[in-house]
Amino acid sequence: MEIFHLRYFVAVAENLSFSRAARQLHMATSPLSRRIRDLERELGQRLFDRDSHHVALTRAGAALLPTARDVLGRFDDIPWRLREALGTERRVAYVGVVPALHPRLRERIARLEACCADEYDVKRWPGNSAHLVNAVRRGDLAMALVHLPVHAEGIEVLELLREPLGALLPAAAFAGRDAVSLSELTGYTYVTSAPGTLPTYFDQLKVRLKAAGIHREINLETGDYASVREMVANGSAFAVTLLGAGGRGEEHGGTATGGTATSVILPFRDFSPALATGLILRRDRARPDGDLYRLGQAATALFSEPVADAPPESR
Repeated sequence: MEIFHLRYFVAVAENLSFSRAARQLHMATSPLSRRIRDLERELGQRLFDRDSHHVALTRAGAALLPTARDVLGRFDDIPWRLREALGTERRVAYVGVVPALHPRLRERIARLEACCADEYDVKRWPGNSAHLVNAVRRGDLAMALVHLPVHAEGIEVLELLREPLGALLPAAAFAGRDAVSLSELTGYTYVTSAPGTLPTYFDQLKVRLKAAGIHREINLETGDYASVREMVANGSAFAVTLLGAGGRGEEHGGTATGGTATSVILPFRDFSPALATGLILRRDRARPDGDLYRLGQAATALFSEPVADAPPESR
């Protein structure tokens, strides 16, 4: 048995899906299934009940999960525990940062770098929320600013702000409007960037849109917001994005000569979606006897200050 067997087992157990676990692990589904079968043969126990539509932990799998998490946690803690034991005077602390982070929160990171400079060399590490959460759990990152919700064992979550979301719409049909209703979008196609590039909150949005009768959907192969905007500009699609500071987004895009805007962002009239951003850190490392206690205290104090209105970065 190798450590990767346990890592693969935990990924499948937490997702209850081989395909989602494979995406999380950046591997194909077939080799992941083979490694799980190898682990089951070595343990002499079936760990999952599975068919083409359903994955569930068996009694043996449920019993193994807490032990596997504990072993992986101890293994992943080796680097920072070694640094702690050596007593390095100034340690590197990586802070995860999601795309489209509010500018005021970026300013707080700079303040954190300055106020902890004597003890920590604070560096930023970009990534999407799912990857950053896993990196914090493994101990690769000291903390992260991610989009919520986050439900992870042993992780402390401090919600910092909520930013309203609106509809990115073709200007030809919606220019001059001050809002849009979901019922007006049932004939449009909901377009998103590539799977894995959006916060998990957008999974909840998708359920809400389908309940409103919006069933057509396109997932692009790129995470580039400009590509989403181009699809919307074609006239038969819409997307969900951050609103501007004034509660309504401005016009976007233009013709080849730079003249007419091709898309607009409007608030929903019958729907109030908002994207929450939070600070996450491992609870054990932030305790008084943890290696990140002082950094965690400083970060919590800084990021808990109210965030004044400021235009969010464009997505």
